[in-house]
Amino acid sequence: MIVNAKQWQIQRPHIAQFQIHNNSHVPKFLPCICSLNLSEFRYVGSSLQPKPNSQFGSSRFLVRRCLSEKLSDSFDQDPSLNIVNKHNKIFEQEEFSLINILKKSNSLLPHVVLASTLLALVYPPSFTWFTTRYYAPALGFLMFAVGVNSSEKDFVEAFKRPSAIFAGYLGQFIVKPILGYIFGIISVSVFNLPTPIGAGIMLVSCVSGAQLSNYATFLTDPPMAPLSIVMTSLSTATAVFVTPLLSLLLIGKRLPVDVTGMVSSILQIVVAPIAAGLLLNRFLPWISNAIRPFLPPLSVLVTACCVGAPLAINVKSVISPFGATILSLIISFHLLAFVAGYVLTGLVFPKAPDLKALQRTMSFETGMQSSLLALALANRFFRDPLVAVPPAISTVMMSLMGFTLVMVWAKKKEV
Repeated sequence: MIVNAKQWQIQRPHIAQFQIHNNSHVPKFLPCICSLNLSEFRYVGSSLQPKPNSQFGSSRFLVRRCLSEKLSDSFDQDPSLNIVNKHNKIFEQEEFSLINILKKSNSLLPHVVLASTLLALVYPPSFTWFTTRYYAPALGFLMFAVGVNSSEKDFVEAFKRPSAIFAGYLGQFIVKPILGYIFGIISVSVFNLPTPIGAGIMLVSCVSGAQLSNYATFLTDPPMAPLSIVMTSLSTATAVFVTPLLSLLLIGKRLPVDVTGMVSSILQIVVAPIAAGLLLNRFLPWISNAIRPFLPPLSVLVTACCVGAPLAINVKSVISPFGATILSLIISFHLLAFVAGYVLTGLVFPKAPDLKALQRTMSFETGMQSSLLALALANRFFRDPLVAVPPAISTVMMSLMGFTLVMVWAKKKEV
């Protein structure tokens, strides 16, 4: 293809003008010719020719290239394809929104706990079908969900604060059991409640931290959530041995305690499900990713059953003459545990750069414990059903008090 330089300079404006006014008569590849890059050509005499290594080595290639570009443009502008793309985008947005809704369903947990409490008290048959034999599998499912949502990377930064982890551990297994022992003695010696009630209060103070404390910390101070998870996981893992020993120490003189049975039960209910979740997340991540969006709503549903069922089953004991006394003792126990965690942290870590956030985290760790585990142990290892009454009430009050603090502290941070 040889083009005269003078003809190129003169005719190119006319070609462009012809394209504008007579678009229907212009060949499809003409707009492409008008947009050629002159750096791809050289002058040979008075003619303009393509360079030897240029991609415009022949007029046929030029036509094929222009036609292919035009065809691709026409396909891109096909309205039917645009409609399909729009539908695909809408479907992806809807799917993404549904997954987000499932993942954020944990935010409904405080409301669900309150609704379950009221429903169990007003209409007990709504939860009585969830008998004591379901408590252990339900708690195992919640532990499995914790394992699936955990990974070793989440704990790297948290383990850089060993002193805070150790302080949280002491709050769980030193401060809280002391408070539980005091309130257990007061319930029997001062208020003349049955011995199993005092044993139930002590049992609540001997169990590990609650996973709800991790979520409460996340809602209040998200950067502190890994630290809270580490503290709860450590207390949960060591609860296999610590909880039975504390139960023997505090309750053993009053009621028989099966230490070996407790160790075996905690291994089955807590350690094995968490380990299964971690292994699944580590070696089969595609399965973990597939089931992870459905775990929050299922966890909320299971927690609702675990909160409502104990109250529904023990409703006669709760509304009995000494039910109000047990309620006041449980509230006082948790309140002092929340306060102790907050105040002692300020005394031990006065120079911490994130002192307020650390105090709130320690308060949740000390004030909230796995009352569901205490309830499962009470139903499995103590013959007297009254032992299960304090853990049943604690399951509700701990959740309500913890999430009330979440709302109070969140509002203060906003102000």
